[in-house]
This record gives sequence, structure tokens and C-alpha cells, in this order.
Amino acid sequence: MKKIASYFLLILIVICLLIVSMMRSDIPVQELKTKYTNEHSKFIKINGMQVHYTDEGQGTPLILLHGIGSSLNTWDGWEEELKANFRIIRLDLPGFALTGPNPTHEYSIEFYVSFMKSFLDALTIDACYMTGSSLGGYITWNVASAHPNLVKKMILIDAAGYPFTNDTTPFVFKVAQTPIAPLFKNTTPRFLIAHILKQVYGDDSKITDTVIDRYYDYARGEGNRAAFLDVVKSLQFTQYQKIKNIKTPTLLLWGAKDTWIEPQLGKRFHQDLPNSKLIMYPGVGHIPMEELPKQTAADAQLFLLGTSSNANSN
Repeated sequence: MKKIASYFLLILIVICLLIVSMMRSDIPVQELKTKYTNEHSKFIKINGMQVHYTDEGQGTPLILLHGIGSSLNTWDGWEEELKANFRIIRLDLPGFALTGPNPTHEYSIEFYVSFMKSFLDALTIDACYMTGSSLGGYITWNVASAHPNLVKKMILIDAAGYPFTNDTTPFVFKVAQTPIAPLFKNTTPRFLIAHILKQVYGDDSKITDTVIDRYYDYARGEGNRAAFLDVVKSLQFTQYQKIKNIKTPTLLLWGAKDTWIEPQLGKRFHQDLPNSKLIMYPGVGHIPMEELPKQTAADAQLFLLGTSSNANSN
């Protein structure tokens, strides 16, 4: 028994040392601002948060909403391609990047819809185009549902909205919902972020050290890891029945190799949205706008500047 107890103690010590070796402190927001803001960065106070956003270009406002764990930088390629024809407004959503946690710890879809309305009101925008990736797509179609006169056209990129099954729930979501999840508030090694990016990119060769560092830094922003866990717990996807009632002209852009929100869900959106067009990108993963910025931006521009009728086309 003493021998077994000694082995158990040794294993416990090794596990504790491994956890300690992976502990990473938060990065102060000011340090991240110094590294990641530029001459186009702005901050506006909404619901007690200093919301980071950029506002460039001219024309009809095009609002760009990123996915979970991401930032407005996911749209760098789109901003360069589209600012000549649109007023590009992209922001760090509450819970992420430089905007950081919501002081009330509220991250329900109702909160995000209300937040977006407040944000757009503060910028005196009463009509716009809106594009969202993953979580941002979930927010986009919910804003369109709640405020149909506000969103004139929308683009959903590998958007969330339908419930996950045990087989389709992303690994990081499963871990975030386990009893060991609180460990990730302090333990976030860079290799874990690199591994997650390999899951969401279809072509690993497009993942640069700069991209990994950016996601890694933002993940460690003050309070962002705890906020990530709160966001995951808040995502219920129970109101998908509303999708069939949305009449907003919609473009669906989907990565055919998406393992987080699989291609059949893109097809389901296309089936349920009465005024939609679907484009599937072979070999591309969960965030096509990062893997194929020029092509996806060109497809978006054609849709936004073209006619509004795209009913049930492929």
C-alpha cells in the first residue's frame, strides 16, 4: 500500500508541476493597446466598457463581427479590399481582445443584440450591412431578426445558430464546460492556441507566427480567459426557429473543411433562410476570411453591390 501511495503522490506532483509550468499571467490592457492599436483605432464607452473599433472608408456602413476568441483583426484582409466602396466598421466584441470582459459577466444573445443596437445608435447608424463569422454570425442574424429595418443585407460566415450534438461540439467547447475549466483562467500555453488554430484553418501553412502571437496575446488579455468560459456557458442556440422568418437578403460563405461548424449547417441555413445564397470553399476551414481574404471579400462585394434578390440560389 505504501508503494502505491508513493506512486500516486509522485503522479500528483508531476501533474501539479505540469500545471504550474503552463501558468501564464494576464497581459495588461494598456500593454495590448500599445502593441495592437493603430491610427484608425477608436474607443467608445458602451454599457461600462471601452469598446475598441475602427471606422474606415466611405459608403454604406458594413459592420464586421468576429468569432469566439478572435478580434477585429480577423477582418484585416477585408478592410483593405472593401474600404473603397464601404464604410468599414469592425469592433472587438465584449469578452474579447481590447474591449475585454463585460463588467456584468452577461453574454447571452439578448445581451449581444442589445449591445450592438447601442453601439450602432452611438455611431448614429440606422441602416447598414452586417457580416459575422461564427459567434459574430450568430449575433448578426439575431440582430437582423430583432431589427429587420436596421440590417439591409447580411453575410454569415460559418455562422453559429443551430444546436451542437456530442459529435459536433468543438473540443475547446467541451473542455470549457467541464469541472477542470477554471484551470484555463491561468493556464494557456502558446502551443494550445496554435493547436486550436490548426483546427480552424483548412490549410495549416497559412498560420503564421504573427497570427498565433496575436490570438495568444488577446487570449491572455485581462479577464479574457474567464470571459471566454462565460461566453461558452451562455451559448445555448435554442432560438434557431427564428431563422426561417428572416427575410433579409443573405450571403452564406462556408469552409468545406470546417470542423467546428460543419458544412451541413451552412446548407441548413441556406434551406431555412428564404432569401439566401450559399458559397462553399473547398479546402477551407472555419474562418474563410482569414484563409482567403481576397476571394471572400470579392464575393461579399459582388453580393452587397448587386441586386438584393438572391432567393434560394447556390
